[in-house]
Amino acid sequence: MTTVLVPLAKGFEEIEAVTIINVLRRAHIDVVVASLDHVALVQGANGIVIEADVSLDNVVTDILDMMVLPGGWDGANKLAENKIVQNMLKEMDGLGKYIAAICAAPYALHKAGVLKQNYTCYPSAEEKIRLDGYQGDKSMLVEDGNVMTSRGPATSICFALEIVKKLKGEETYNRVRSELLATYCE
Repeated sequence: MTTVLVPLAKGFEEIEAVTIINVLRRAHIDVVVASLDHVALVQGANGIVIEADVSLDNVVTDILDMMVLPGGWDGANKLAENKIVQNMLKEMDGLGKYIAAICAAPYALHKAGVLKQNYTCYPSAEEKIRLDGYQGDKSMLVEDGNVMTSRGPATSICFALEIVKKLKGEETYNRVRSELLATYCE
């Protein structure tokens, strides 16, 4: 089975995390929700609490096909400073496995040295990353090599669907897209 890791740190953007988890599970992808802080319940940026499946230090990259980072400034900063996350990103990239980040989370990819030349993120987050290669509002999603980035909460469904297409193919993508009435995602 295809397995995707979604690590959560206090302050994550709830719309992004829940959308990614939900859309991927609709596509029959095994999503492992992992807590950075050794707690089962992780509080998002807007006070919504999500229950993690495991603690991040219990996850090994061998079982993963992809790692997807939700944004939210506080959560993204914690992802960027967490040694386990940073090492996992480097290991996933070294193995050529897929990595994705949305909103402010491309900052964590930048800190790990795995963000490719072209990327997008939440407007103003590029100031903490780099201006060179920033695609701004040219596209809601940018794919460069094995790394996929997206802009923010409003792009979450299309971002998650592109992950489905990458991991499960066009047929599953079309099925889930149709079920979600997300015909605006192309």
